Amino acid sequence: MTDPAITFSPAPRAHPALKRALNDILGGSAASVLTVTFGLSYSLLIFAGPLSPYLSYGITATFVSSAVLAIVIGLGSSLPFVVGAPDSSTAAVTGILAASVVERIEAANPAASLLPPVLITLGLSTVLTGLVLCGLGLTRLGRAIRYVPYPVVGGFLGATGLLIALGAIRVITNYPLQFATLTHFADGTILLELASACAMALVLYLTWHRSRSPFGLPIILVGGVLTAHFAFWITGVSFDSARALGWTFQPPPQAVFVLPWHTDDLARYPWFAIPDLLGNVVAVIFVTASSTLFNTTGIEVAVHREANLERELNVTGTANILTGLLGGYPGCSSISRSILNYSSGGRGRLSGVTVAALSLLMLAVAPELLGFIPKFVIGGLLLYLGADQLHRWIIESRKRLSKLEYLSLIAIIAIIVAWGFVPGILIGVVIGCATFAFSAARVESIKYSFDGSEYRSSLDRSRDDQEVLLAHGGKIRGLNLQSYLFFGSANRLYQHVKQLLQERPECRYLLFDFKLVTGVDSSAAYSFAQIKRSAADLGVELILVHLPVTAEKVLRSSDFVGEGVTIIPELDRALEWCENELISQHQELAQEEASLRDWFTAILDSEDDADALIRRCQRLEVESGDIIVQAGDPADSMHFILEGRVGIMVPADEDRTTRVRSLGRYTTIGEMGLVSQAPRSATIQAEVDSVLYVLNTHQFDAIKDEDPALSHKLLTYFVSVMAERLTFANRTIAVLRR
Repeated sequence: MTDPAITFSPAPRAHPALKRALNDILGGSAASVLTVTFGLSYSLLIFAGPLSPYLSYGITATFVSSAVLAIVIGLGSSLPFVVGAPDSSTAAVTGILAASVVERIEAANPAASLLPPVLITLGLSTVLTGLVLCGLGLTRLGRAIRYVPYPVVGGFLGATGLLIALGAIRVITNYPLQFATLTHFADGTILLELASACAMALVLYLTWHRSRSPFGLPIILVGGVLTAHFAFWITGVSFDSARALGWTFQPPPQAVFVLPWHTDDLARYPWFAIPDLLGNVVAVIFVTASSTLFNTTGIEVAVHREANLERELNVTGTANILTGLLGGYPGCSSISRSILNYSSGGRGRLSGVTVAALSLLMLAVAPELLGFIPKFVIGGLLLYLGADQLHRWIIESRKRLSKLEYLSLIAIIAIIVAWGFVPGILIGVVIGCATFAFSAARVESIKYSFDGSEYRSSLDRSRDDQEVLLAHGGKIRGLNLQSYLFFGSANRLYQHVKQLLQERPECRYLLFDFKLVTGVDSSAAYSFAQIKRSAADLGVELILVHLPVTAEKVLRSSDFVGEGVTIIPELDRALEWCENELISQHQELAQEEASLRDWFTAILDSEDDADALIRRCQRLEVESGDIIVQAGDPADSMHFILEGRVGIMVPADEDRTTRVRSLGRYTTIGEMGLVSQAPRSATIQAEVDSVLYVLNTHQFDAIKDEDPALSHKLLTYFVSVMAERLTFANRTIAVLRR
């Protein structure tokens, strides 16, 4: 039995706010490990070569940048767990900018001091980067970078990876990898240092690359340092000898915080070099902006939370302005450090404060620590970072890019490495736009096609009309268009229409449905003008359906819209209009064929013979003034005049012609030439719009072979016609002789 007076209370639980704070500190501490490790490598990357004596200032700039970026972005980001810091890409372009400044100064005055101009350049470029980022955030123009072609972005980031790898070689050997310095790389010690760095990079790839443990990277680096010192001890190389041989870094003096905005330094700044540096400054701005946007998107995808893009740009811009004023260099939100913080339990803004505090603490520790680190350890880390980025954009991107896009990405990397970032961006955008235009031109602009016999209007019609449409609906052809029509896709559309009209000569109405068309440019209007000319030559009427106002404006400006082109708002009404025209024409043709059958029946005294002759004849419609046959041409046909009137013209004085006879409906011309096959003795010209039926020599010969009775009746008719004309001529001569 338990005494009811005795009660047991649960163990006291930690306050939720305190627990969250502890998680944030733990996550921030884990992210700080990467910030410190990468910060040291970035310092060596930027302050290499002639700037290596000023490495302590580089360490100060790096960890001041890390602290300011971490605390400002951590306190202001729409994602409170985000960690800001210098990034591999931003550090690479910053290093190139610093090297360009040094190159210009040494070319102008080898004795001039290097540190103040470099710090001023880094500060000004960082402030300018921050202002641009804030401008993009305030104006909501940041999303415009999403429209930069993907191969351009990939080529840009791939080039930064290659430049990081090249910078690693310079950190390890103190020599840039150029044709002029290749002789230095024949030294055995340098080759051994490079091999050790490659081995370090390989170890990072085989271990930390696959696990991404928060403490894996420092453990590996510490292991590399211990291994190097153990190797020195085994081989009998003292620490001082190893440093003298270039295996370790010279310990920089204690880091000193220095603001670069001194009046004397500003007065001695090489302002003449600004035009030459603008390209690299633009590269810094572009890389920081694109990294901010792409890293934010990557964090969104990783943690399934949506960020406010404009706020991220404003916060990152503000952080960079403060960093630049304090003599630092650009940075942005970091995917690796933010996700590491999130995975470690960090959810609040205290994580960024923790990273900032530990970064400032490194200002006192980093210089002494760096003096014990072999070059190949940091160089191997840089080689790994550069190779990892190159692998991502040169190897992995091949799987998701077309061959043309991939080749353009490789070309952009080569251009940036050879000529710089600005030519690479400009040429890359041109290549990207050309690649897009070529790819878009290959997209079929026709979603589907139809004809009037299979797709009709919603109007219910009589059975007779339905039979007409079933028999003659092929004269109506429709094309449902899609996508944006420009010079490439519109030219393919023209070629398709040209082939369609050749294969379907019976087509009389061609409909273009613009319902799925997103736009039309002026070059597409030229292709439509070509379509109009081809259609006009074949007597085809063009009908435009669902034509947008903007597209209509473009087509009207090219004189496409006019005679022979009809605009109808809806497809159903357009089909109804074409069907009405087709039925009306069929009714007229039916009446015309009935009239022709009655005439031929009267001539041949048989409806069957009349139908047989109609099947052998070809309908010909001519306008007033058209030449039907020309004098001197071979007589290879005769004409039955069903409607209209034609004149027989003979040459007269002064290159004129005169009419010697006129023939109206239900008369024939050319029957004598059909029989005798003698050349035409006169020109026959239409005096009014006329309808004729033509019987050529091939069909006449076929009648003689296949239907002798019909051939005999035709010859009898020809003789009677010639007899009538001879009687008329004799009477005329008799009158003239009176």
